[in-house]
Parts: sequence; structure tokens; C-alpha cells
Amino acid sequence: MSVRALAQELYALERKVERLRHELEQAPPPRREEIDLELLRATAERDRLRAALKTKKG
Repeated sequence: MSVRALAQELYALERKVERLRHELEQAPPPRREEIDLELLRATAERDRLRAALKTKKG
């Protein structure tokens, strides 16, 4: 995957993480667990891509 594609995907994941954090704050208690799990997955994927991008750049 090119650096540009990684950066674009990372940007999309950053936005998704922020959206999920906001959604989690507003969610009713029964929905919070589901959102929290999705947030954990998105954060892990974001961190993985961030590391891959750093490796490609460096």
C-alpha cells in the first residue's frame, strides 16, 4: 500500500474514532457496550495503520 493510501485510510479512521467517541458520550446505556467495542476495534486499526505509515516514511 502506498504512503498516500495509508495516509488517506488513517485519516478516515481518525474521523471514525472521533465520531464513535462522540456517539459513545451520547448513547443510552444499552448501546454503549456495542459502541465501545467498535471504538476499540477502530482504535486498534488506526494504531496499526499509524505504525505502518511511520515505517513507510522512515
